[in-house]
This record gives sequence, structure tokens and C-alpha cells, in this order.
Amino acid sequence: MKRYLIILAALITFLTGTGFFYDNPGDLRALYQKPVNEWPKPDIDSGVVWSEFKPLPKTDTSYFRIMAQPDVKLGKLLFFDPMLSRSSQISCSSCHDPHLSWGDGRRVSLGSDHQEGTRNTPSLLNIAYRKNFFWDGRAFSLEDQASFPIEAHHEMNMDAKELGPKLSAIKAYKKLFKDAYGSEEVTTDKIFSAIAAFEKTITSRRSAFDKFMEGDYKAMTDQEIHGMHIFRTKARCMNCHHGQYLTDESFHNIGLTYYKRKYEDLGRYNLTSNPEDVGRFKTPSLRDVMHNHPWMHNGLFNNIRGVINIYNSGMHMIDPKPEQKKADPNYPKTDALLKKLNLTEEEKEALVAFMNAITATQYLMPRPELPRD
Repeated sequence: MKRYLIILAALITFLTGTGFFYDNPGDLRALYQKPVNEWPKPDIDSGVVWSEFKPLPKTDTSYFRIMAQPDVKLGKLLFFDPMLSRSSQISCSSCHDPHLSWGDGRRVSLGSDHQEGTRNTPSLLNIAYRKNFFWDGRAFSLEDQASFPIEAHHEMNMDAKELGPKLSAIKAYKKLFKDAYGSEEVTTDKIFSAIAAFEKTITSRRSAFDKFMEGDYKAMTDQEIHGMHIFRTKARCMNCHHGQYLTDESFHNIGLTYYKRKYEDLGRYNLTSNPEDVGRFKTPSLRDVMHNHPWMHNGLFNNIRGVINIYNSGMHMIDPKPEQKKADPNYPKTDALLKKLNLTEEEKEALVAFMNAITATQYLMPRPELPRD
């Protein structure tokens, strides 16, 4: 009888693409204790290009050899060195703290002269695998990404052209640049290249989710498996969060633009001037999501249930009326992928459990001793 029910549930999943009918946790566990390519298909809207979940690679045995490479070693020192800021008090690690999952734990960033930014600091975990950088996608390489906060007046407030002379005054740095690039000359290109080389080493550790996908079926609880199933089906999360790093690398308006209000932020539109980009922000990776609060581009939520609740609502309360859109082509329109979900309290709790399952333990990198001679 139990086998019949599992087969019937699998048939319903195949026909409907959902699987909302599983009441017995064992039924779901039986379905997901199969190779990933045999899992129930997720609910994906027509036209969405997606990829299946994929575990992170196992620990790279060459990690310590890579960290000892001259450019990586130099980049690590530069990343932690406040000398890269005008005040010599702020480093890259001030906002990207390894003990805070390479973020800063603040609602928005805090920089030069205690100036607050307008956006939440993204984690640098797995940054080498991103296709573009920042909430609005303004940079397309790690080298460009490194340059923006250094020169931003409300962050490190440093003229990049002054970095060469400033660091050249430290003999130890001149030797480090020679070891890495064959010349003692300190240039901005070398600085950004070295920082990028170091940032490529910043990766997530493997989570219970990764272990489960590779056959350790005791790694996830029944509730976590339930949450993963809801994530893939009724909650519609995989329309934007899929693949190995749980992101579509794209931009969406989820309704948090504060249009024509005090905290207005039009997102990617500020970069492209395309009305279709009003309110669009980059889809973050959900790897280690529970370490990266507060969430959203403006750090609005410090409780994961709040995040789940706004998605559950559908976030369509600001969709423009026809006359508004005609009168104002920049009036924000919430992404069509967002729909009311009608999640139960049990399903919400299961989603929270799954968020914990995709969050690994942190590697607490010690801060290096900086060269000053």
C-alpha cells in the first residue's frame, strides 16, 4: 500500500509539476533519496531559463598552495589593509568581514567619515562565480569590482592614482609586488589584480544540502526536505534561485523601490536609464543565506520569516494602474514572476529549515599581520 501511495504521489508530481499532496514526510524523503536528475521537476514559469541544483565541489586540496601564490598573498594583505583608504582607517574587510560571512551585518554599509551608504553590503562568498557585481550589476570583472569601493567618497574615498605612491613608501610592499608581478612598481592595475586574485579564493564550505545531494541522505531532516520541496514547487523560488549557487544571475523588481519617497532606489535603472530596469536588483545567491542578514538590497529584513512573508504576499501592491504607467513610464512594475503563494505556517517553517540546510559553517579566516616597514 505504501509503495502504491508513493507511486501515486510521483504520478501527481509528474502531471502537475507541484507535489502539494505529500502529507507523509517519508514519501518526500523517498522521492528525494534518488539521483538529482530523478527528482520531481520544479515549478518554473514559461520562458524562464533555469538549471538544476548542483552540490558544491569537495574541499580543494590545493587551497593552501593557492593561498601561498605571490599574487594571492599580496591581494590578501591589500584586502585587509586600511592604507587603501584616504583615512588609512577603512579596508575592504571593514565591510567584508570574514567573521561575518564576508559581509558586515549592517543594514547598509558604513564608510568614510561614518557616512552611511544606501545599500546592504553583499557577501563576497563565491564571488568568482558571479557574472556581474553589485546590486545593479555595474561591474563585469573582479578587478572593476575592487575599484569602486576604494574610490567611492562614502566608502574608502581614495583616489586610486594615489595608491601607488602611498604603498610604495612601504618597502615590504615593493618586495611583495616584485614577487607577484616581477617589478617593484606599484600600480592600480596590479593592486586590483591582486585583490581579485585573493577574492577568488573566498568560497562557501559544503552544507548539509550538498552532502544530501551526493547521497548522504541522513544529512537533511524530514522538515528540511519538506522545505526544499516547497522551495522547488509551491513557493516558486526556483524561478530565480537555482543551479549550483542558487541564483539566476539576473535582475528583478520585487517591489522595494520606495518610488518617489525618502528611501527611493531605482536600482539598475540608475545605471542603464532603461525604464524596464526601474526597481530591478540583482538576484543574490542563497548560499549561506542565514549568515548574510539583514537581507534585501536595502537591508530591510533582519528576520527570514519577514522575507518569506513578503514573497508569500505576492508583492503586487505597487503595480501601476494603466493611467499611472501612461503618465509616468518610470513607474515601477513588480516582476511578473511574483505571485501570491498561500503558504501555510508549516510550509513557512519548512522553508526556514531549508534555508538553514543550505547554510554551512563558516571558515573564520584570521586577519594577517600587515607590512609597515
